[in-house]
Amino acid sequence: MVDRSGTPLVELRDIHIAFGGVKAVDGVSVDLFPGEVVGLLGHNGAGKSTLIKCLSGAYRQDSGDVYVKGEKVNIQTPRDARDYNIETIYQTLALADNLDAASNLFLGRELTTSLGFVDDSAMEAETRKIMGRLNPNFRKFASPVSALSGGQRQSVAIARAVYFEAKILIMDEPTAALGPQETQMVAELIQELKKDGLGIFLIDHDVHQVKRLCDRAAVMKNGELVGIVDVDDVSTDDLLGMIIAGKTPDHLAA
Repeated sequence: MVDRSGTPLVELRDIHIAFGGVKAVDGVSVDLFPGEVVGLLGHNGAGKSTLIKCLSGAYRQDSGDVYVKGEKVNIQTPRDARDYNIETIYQTLALADNLDAASNLFLGRELTTSLGFVDDSAMEAETRKIMGRLNPNFRKFASPVSALSGGQRQSVAIARAVYFEAKILIMDEPTAALGPQETQMVAELIQELKKDGLGIFLIDHDVHQVKRLCDRAAVMKNGELVGIVDVDDVSTDDLLGMIIAGKTPDHLAA
C-alpha cells in the first residue's frame, strides 16, 4: 500500500498549456508519491503526454506550478528535469543500436581511467551490478542492443535512469508492441523500482495495463482531468467509461 500521508514527490498544480489558442491542457492537477505508479490514461490528443512534458522539460506550461518534494521548481529543459532526478523513458527508448548495454548505460557519461581513457571494464562491472538487481536474467552484455528483445531493451533504458539516481520516472507506453512474456518482464522491473521508492508516471491508453501496473489512474479527455481513481476501486469498464464519456463512475462520484 502506498503511503500518501507525506509530501508528494511531484505535484502538478493547475497546469495550463495551449497551442495557437487550442487548450491542450486545461487546469490539470495531479500528484505522485514515493513508491507509487500513477497511470495517465486517455485517447490520443487527450493531453496526457503534453501535461507530462512540462515535467520532463520538453514543454513549458503557460500557467500553473510544478513542485518536486514540496519545493516549487522551474523546469525549462530536460537537463533541468535531470537535475531534479526526473528521467523520461520514451517509447523509442533513445538507445544506440550499435552499442552494448554498458556503452548505452553510460552514453555521454562514460567512466574513465586515471589516464582519461574510457574504462570499459568498470562500466561493464557497474552494468552487471545494476542489471543483477533489476533484471537478474539479463545475460547479453556483449551484444549490441539491436540484438536484444523489446523487454531487454526496456530494462537497459530503465537501468540507465536508475543508475543515475532517478527518483521520478516518466514511462511512455512501456509495454507497447511487447509480447506477454516481455510485458511481464517490464511489470517486474516496475515492482523493483516501486520497492526502491521511485515514483512513476506511466502514460498509456491500455486500461488493462494501467489496472495491472498502476496504483492510481488519472484520466484525461480533451485537455481536462476527468478524475483520479485508485485502480483497485474501479473496473476496466469504469476506466473505459471515464475515457469515453468523460465522467467519474457513479459509485465514486461524491
